[in-house]
Amino acid sequence: MNDEEKLTKIRALELWDKNLIDNIEVGTFKGLQEIHRYLFQDIFDFAGEIRKLNISKGNFRFTPILFLTENLKIIDKMNDKTFDEILDKYVEMNVAHPFREGNGRSMRIWLDILLKQRLGRCVDWSKIDKFSYLSAMERSPVNSLELKFLLKTALTDDIQNREVYIRGIQASYEYEGMSRYDIGDM
Repeated sequence: MNDEEKLTKIRALELWDKNLIDNIEVGTFKGLQEIHRYLFQDIFDFAGEIRKLNISKGNFRFTPILFLTENLKIIDKMNDKTFDEILDKYVEMNVAHPFREGNGRSMRIWLDILLKQRLGRCVDWSKIDKFSYLSAMERSPVNSLELKFLLKTALTDDIQNREVYIRGIQASYEYEGMSRYDIGDM
C-alpha cells in the first residue's frame, strides 16, 4: 500500500530541490494543476484532473461540477497584484476545490508561488496555528478579513530559504492531519 503522506512529501521536496517550482505557471489553474499532478502522481490516477464529482466538507458544498470549468476561467482572470487580490483569488480557488483530493496542500504551494512572484514574500506556514487557519478558511467565503490578517502576520521575505519551504510543507500536512513523517528527515 502506498503511503500518501511520505510519497507526496518527497515530491514536494523535489519541486524545490529540482527547481521545478520555478517553472510552474503562476496564479493560474494550469499552474495549480501542475503542482497537483506532480505531488500526487504516485497516489491518484486523477492527479491534476478536474474532479467529476460534487464534493463537500462539513456543511459546505464546493463549486458544483456544472459550473466548475467556467468558475476556474473566471478565477484565472481575477487580479492578483496586491496581497488582498491574491488572497481573494486563493479564497475563490478554495471554494472551487477543483480536485477530488489534495486541494489544500496543492493550493498552499500555489499561493506561495503567487506571493513570491508578485510581492517578493511568502507565508511562513509554521507560524500559523492549524485551528486558527482552518477556522479562517471555513469563514473566508463569507468574510476573508480574518484569513488575510492571519496570513499577513506570517509573511516573510525569506523566499529563497529552503527551510522556510520545508517548514511550510510540514505545517501544510499537519493542517490535514498528516504528521507521521517529518519532511526534515527525508
